[in-house]
Amino acid sequence: MSSTSHVRSPRPYAFDRRPLSIAPYRRLWTASALTAVVGSFSVVAVPAQLFALTGSSAAVGAAAAVAFVALAGAALWTGAVVDAGDARTVLLAAHGQLALTYAVLGAHAALGGRSLPLLMVLVACQGTAYGAIMTATGAVVPRLVPPDLLPAANSLSALTRYTGAILGPVLAGALLPAAGLAALYLCDAVTLLAVLAVVARLPSLPPGPDGPAPPRPARSLPGRILTGFRHLAADRLLRAVLAVDLAAMVLGMPTALFPELARHVYGGPPGGGRELGLLYAAYPAGVLAAGLLSGTFTRARRHGALLAAAAAAWGATVVVLGLAPRLWVALAALGLGGAVNFVLSTFRTTISQARTDEALRGRIQGSLTVVLIGGPQLANLLHGTAGSLLGPRTAICAGGLLTLTAVAAVVRAVPELRHYAAR
Repeated sequence: MSSTSHVRSPRPYAFDRRPLSIAPYRRLWTASALTAVVGSFSVVAVPAQLFALTGSSAAVGAAAAVAFVALAGAALWTGAVVDAGDARTVLLAAHGQLALTYAVLGAHAALGGRSLPLLMVLVACQGTAYGAIMTATGAVVPRLVPPDLLPAANSLSALTRYTGAILGPVLAGALLPAAGLAALYLCDAVTLLAVLAVVARLPSLPPGPDGPAPPRPARSLPGRILTGFRHLAADRLLRAVLAVDLAAMVLGMPTALFPELARHVYGGPPGGGRELGLLYAAYPAGVLAAGLLSGTFTRARRHGALLAAAAAAWGATVVVLGLAPRLWVALAALGLGGAVNFVLSTFRTTISQARTDEALRGRIQGSLTVVLIGGPQLANLLHGTAGSLLGPRTAICAGGLLTLTAVAAVVRAVPELRHYAAR
């Protein structure tokens, strides 16, 4: 691994691209960017195909549940495997599986796409590949960049993920009526072949900085997987980081209430319209703004204080959203919330990487992947239920206040969180 700690961005408060000067990280980041943007058309294509086939939103929800279970299992398994072997091999296999899955999805759609069981199996295969890719990628970033560049590297990775979540579906939605499902799947498959070529150029990524890890006593795979959760439970600071992040994600993520908010509070048309689209767009717009100005925080050393402050700021913006009398106020609150959540995400990942021994990094990343993917889904359930009982405004304000309360309680109980600084 080459160090670039001496490299300075030409504009220190703008986009912090220093890690891209490290060739292996640049290749990994390029692979992630291609997968996130041009290789994610299936995010729209699969639900569209399921609804067209069944006419039921329940089938779309069931597919999401299948994908999450597959992703969670793959993330935990991959974490244990990456800790014992070459992560580059795992990345090659996972991207190859994803390319094959897209190719079969394309063939299935071209032939009429009438088999629901086959479609569900392919959804599970897609979830498995994503779980493996997310876990392996998160585990190897600290092997490719020096510690002082981890915040910048994690900021770049998060920016790619969020940008893909915006551009991928937008492009897919525009192309779907003209090109059809099979073409979108084929585009994903071809993109993944290009990603495979990039991943193949990565160096060997063994579990230790100087080569493969020394032999360990034989242990069952479930036992090795549980080691990651046990490590999280045993580390007081990591427990605090995870608690703060979950408070923000679960208690303060009201996206399930956006349709009701747009329709009944801001006067949007039934079925969605400009108001709903703007509500969904404001948060990622704030995320992108923070990513493009990442130099304002990636050089900071007080990572714990920044994480806690970002989570508290997010809770405050959610309260403002719930109270917002006009749509533009709600959009401003969501934009600011997206920006502070980007900071929260960057330092959550950085602290967890810095606090984890190399021998456990894959398993910790697998455990975190399960928690962090499951959190927003739980948030949708909680906010949807609360909104139906209390109304959208009250439910959103309550979520923001609970976030503020939970963050304050964690910081009070674990004061070393706000004092934690990078070495």
